[in-house]
Amino acid sequence: MPIMLLSVRTSNVFIISQMLTSRFPVQLFGQVQGVWESADDSPQLCAVFGIAYYMYPPHTMKEALLDPIYTTLHIAFVVSACALFSKTWIEISGSGPWDIAKKAQGSTDAYDLQAMAGHHEGSELKCVISTAATFGGAILGLMSVFADLMGAIGSGTGILMAVTIIYSYWEIGIRESGGTEMAMLGDLL
Repeated sequence: MPIMLLSVRTSNVFIISQMLTSRFPVQLFGQVQGVWESADDSPQLCAVFGIAYYMYPPHTMKEALLDPIYTTLHIAFVVSACALFSKTWIEISGSGPWDIAKKAQGSTDAYDLQAMAGHHEGSELKCVISTAATFGGAILGLMSVFADLMGAIGSGTGILMAVTIIYSYWEIGIRESGGTEMAMLGDLL
């Protein structure tokens, strides 16, 4: 999910930046958001300056190596944004530490849960889940940047989104199938 949220957020910034550049090409605010020019070999617009430039992935490994500051800032942006989105998603999606503890103990009352689990165990669970979500989001961000640098067809973000969606549908299919062999496989998930 963090890669999808990052893709939506960067797309919104790119669209707004392109609109500002086309409407107000000499205004400072529009230039800070991003300056866009068409690439040499295609009609596609590429960011060449501003905030959008550092959010836009390098096209090739050569481009990444020729401008290491740009590459480093882009990697830092993608990794930190994915880690932040992942941690935030865990908290708002019902997969946070208290939600997991409630499911594990079968309690629906937060006060009863705190009395049964104790304060120490709840804080441990919060630490583990938050750390795992943040680390997982950062790894997804690194995978996306790596796929972009290796020249994957499409984008690294698009590939990760496609794999995530297909895997989710596969999990749903396994759970809904009635076969005993598939049920045992579904238990492994």
